[in-house]
This record gives sequence, structure tokens and C-alpha cells, in this order.
Amino acid sequence: MKERLTEFGFIAGWRLVRALPLPAAQALFRAGADRAFRGGGPGVQRLRRNLSQVVGSDAPDDLVRDALRSYARYWMEAFRLPSKNRRDFLDGFFMEAEGYQKLKKAAEGGTGAILALPHVANWDAAGAWVCAHDWPLITVAERLKPEAVYRQFLAYREKLGMKVLPLTGGERPALDVLGEHLTEGWVVALLADRDLSRSGVEVEFFGGRTRMPAGPAILAIRTGAPLYAVDCWFEENRVMSRTREVVPPTDGPLDERVKKTTQLLADAYAAGIAEHPQDWHMLQKLWL
Repeated sequence: MKERLTEFGFIAGWRLVRALPLPAAQALFRAGADRAFRGGGPGVQRLRRNLSQVVGSDAPDDLVRDALRSYARYWMEAFRLPSKNRRDFLDGFFMEAEGYQKLKKAAEGGTGAILALPHVANWDAAGAWVCAHDWPLITVAERLKPEAVYRQFLAYREKLGMKVLPLTGGERPALDVLGEHLTEGWVVALLADRDLSRSGVEVEFFGGRTRMPAGPAILAIRTGAPLYAVDCWFEENRVMSRTREVVPPTDGPLDERVKKTTQLLADAYAAGIAEHPQDWHMLQKLWL
């Protein structure tokens, strides 16, 4: 019954939220975020602890509230994205000029590129923006439960123009498929600030220890494709972004190069999150 209710909730979100006028949808999700903040449930308390790690002291109430509003905005915009067109995707997302030129060169020049993102602002808008430039994009999605919800997310992202691989249960290892697409000039986009396999690389992050996935580093080292950490944050009417290029070391054993590259990614994520902590959506346990 719980899985059926979850499935119904997601389907209703995609259908009903798109039908609401934007001001009504914004007010509805903002009210929901404020109600969650007042309720102070386990997810809210985890978010508070994570943000406290970022700011180095107890996270103030207004930061926690704003982070919940940002998270609610992500879901509101995600539910409405499939009804938007190419022009909306291009206008609703902005990448600073240097990063845009580097990504354009990689996507159109055949080298491919790896975009590694933390869970910030609206990463689906970033993917839709890439696709709106006719740059082929492939990503990986966690296989959610119930299965019907996973299929909804799969169809949703494919409708935006992305090719999506399952994190687990695919016919071939996801890293092998991603590597092949990189050699064909594709853009690979990966959420990479939280390890889902429990076998990730241990890194230092905001003064604590956590694990992050090794995938972006392995792909960059294997293929030579440029690797960018992407920071995103919300402005009033669009998502802003900045890229930070991460250059893997060329000397030493492979495992050491992977560790060093993943630490460089963690440092780049930390720089962006510190500037816009309210737009980091981390409601799960992260630090060891």
C-alpha cells in the first residue's frame, strides 16, 4: 500500500502541478516547505546537521527554512519541466561564459565531457539545457522503489532528451557504457556528492570524512575527457551555474590518482556549496 501511495503521489505531481498557474504552484510548494520546517521531522533534522557541518556552527533557522524552500522549488520545477519547450530550457538556465565555451568545445568537438554535480538547485534543468543545445547527454539514475516510480523518472528524463542508464541491474556495467559514449563525444552528467554503493572513495569534506563515488574520476582518467565540477544555485527566475575544471594527476598508481581526483572534486563542491548552502539538498546521512 505504501508503494502504491508513493506511485500515485508522483504521478499526481507530474499531472496536476503542471496544470496549476505558476504562482499557485510556487505558493503551494513554499507552504509545504514551511510546514515541514515547523514539523521538524527526521529529514529536517538531518538537513540541519548537514548544514551545520557546512557553516561550522549550528545552522540558523532561516538557513534551514530556505534550504527546505529550495528543495521544494526543485520538485515544483521538476514536475513542470516536461511541459516546457526548448526556449524555456535555454532561458531558464545560465552557465558562466568560460564554462559554456569549454563545454561547447568538448560537446561539439568530439571529445565529450564529464559534468559532476552535487545535489544543488535543479540539476534536471542543467540536463535539459544541455539537451536543448543538441549536445547528446547520458546519465545514470538510481533504481527507485517502487519500480513504477523509477519508470516515471526514466520516462521523464528521456522526454527531456537525456539517455538514462540504471545505476544497478543494467545489461552491462554503467561505467563501461558511459566510457564508450564519452569516446563518441557525449556529455556525461553524474550526481556525485553522495556514494550510493558504500564502496566509494573516502574524502575530506567540510572538515569531516565522507565517501563519494569514484565514477567521474575513473571516467576522466580512462578516457582523457575533461572533467568539470558544476555548481548550481537558484535566482528568482532561473538556475545559475559555474564550472570548475578538475584535472586528474597523471603520475602514480591508478587507485591513488582516483583518490586524488575525487578529493579535488570534493574541494570544488565545497567551494560552491559554501557560497550557496541554502541550495544544497542533502537530507540524508553523509558524514562517516
